[in-house]
Amino acid sequence: MGAEAEGTPPSQPAAGEPATTARAQPISAAQFRSWKQRKDEEEAARKAEAAQKRAADIASGAVQMNGRELFQHEPWVFDNNIY
Repeated sequence: MGAEAEGTPPSQPAAGEPATTARAQPISAAQFRSWKQRKDEEEAARKAEAAQKRAADIASGAVQMNGRELFQHEPWVFDNNIY
């Protein structure tokens, strides 16, 4: 009916689309470990940057603190000896 019946190969994916075919060579354990370490470092850097930005926003009063952050920054609020 279509191109498959005539024996022509299916069309290639566009330049921006990922290929759906399997890799010709599997990666080694060392390659995976280096990739995983790099990804973990990038994620840790993103989390540290987000935490630093949140701390700066809290200090400037741009966002509200949650209970844990309030306890860390203003523990006197939770002092029951006042009553």
